[in-house]
Amino acid sequence: MTVFNSKYIYRCADCGKEYDGLQTLYLCPDCSAKNETGKPPPGVLQIVYNYQKLKKSVSSIVNFKARGFIDVMPFEKISSLPMLRVGNTPLYNFNNLNGEKLPFEICFKDDSQNPTFSFKDRASAVVSAYAKEKGYETIVTASTGNAGSSLAGLCAAQGQKAIIMVPETAPIAKLTQIIMYGATIIPVKGTYDDAFDLSIKATEEFGWYNRNTAFNPLTIEGKKTVSFELYEQLGYSLPDRIFVPVGDGVIISGVYKGFEDLLKLEIIDKMPEIVMVQSENSDNIVRNMESEEFISKPSTTIADSISVDIPRNFYMVKHYIKKYEGKYLTVSDSEIIEASRVLSKNTGIFSEPAAATAFAGLLAYSKRKKINDNSRNVVLLTGSGLKDLKSINRLLNIPVSIRPEVGELKKILKL
Repeated sequence: MTVFNSKYIYRCADCGKEYDGLQTLYLCPDCSAKNETGKPPPGVLQIVYNYQKLKKSVSSIVNFKARGFIDVMPFEKISSLPMLRVGNTPLYNFNNLNGEKLPFEICFKDDSQNPTFSFKDRASAVVSAYAKEKGYETIVTASTGNAGSSLAGLCAAQGQKAIIMVPETAPIAKLTQIIMYGATIIPVKGTYDDAFDLSIKATEEFGWYNRNTAFNPLTIEGKKTVSFELYEQLGYSLPDRIFVPVGDGVIISGVYKGFEDLLKLEIIDKMPEIVMVQSENSDNIVRNMESEEFISKPSTTIADSISVDIPRNFYMVKHYIKKYEGKYLTVSDSEIIEASRVLSKNTGIFSEPAAATAFAGLLAYSKRKKINDNSRNVVLLTGSGLKDLKSINRLLNIPVSIRPEVGELKKILKL
């Protein structure tokens, strides 16, 4: 029987060993010692709360929300969070596409409305709150851009020091954010995985607090809040299906974890269908779902935020999808860019390629007649298109300038 000496415990997603939540812990010490170069790390930890005890005080989602979800968050006070509004992002419903009425409903969860314009703010806010309560002054992370700009922005709001290690190829818009927020930026020769490994070494050497996804278990706790919001925004009901863009697997694990918390609290009684969408040019989770041995393939996708050679949360994602019968598919980079164009033109929401990947998955499902009539389908839009303008250059066709004369205007508009 699990003994709770603190608000929560850590439980290894692989071996099941449990650790007291009073300590700061990243990976399971036993499992992580078995890590192999070029393989996803075993021993990613999950945070587990005393659900049996909480069920007595949390009788409904209304009561649950009124307490700020603090009962199932890994910090003690809501006031520890940054003052910026993180989460509570809009959910837009659409029934038309390209001028035609759809037989099903699409709900776009627009997380580009977070303070630094990406979903990653959910994780950074929780990490920042925990660090504040535990007395950590410096937080480090490796990032292709979004996680780094997110941590930098929220640390700026909290008066904390952020050190961001990025691959030297990271998009300039995201690097600009990091610099403007006043964080220390460290470009690293090589890939995201090289930056990741260096940040771990720095954590061990200097005692900094590490935000890395699929390394710090609190990141999943931050990302799970989207599930609580979706349930509330949909009138305390579940969607039929949720499309999630996936790189290292932490966002989708957070979505699962949020709904799993609601299941364990008996607020809901089933898991919605969750669809993992990856670029076929960065498919290291999808391609290995049915394999006995993980084999990595170099990623070349234009969707930099989900371009991952070694998905750090692979084993947890695989477990969740198998346990709850989730689905998965890949889409081409051309489909991703087209999805971004269709999304912008039809909704006024401009998403970066990584976010548009989820919508590309829905379009692929629709084309294959895999979406039931009258069903409610959520698409997670995880970042603003202004984060990565280079990827959509092929769509831009800016007309030549004209003389400021009405006659010239008539010609160009064919009036």
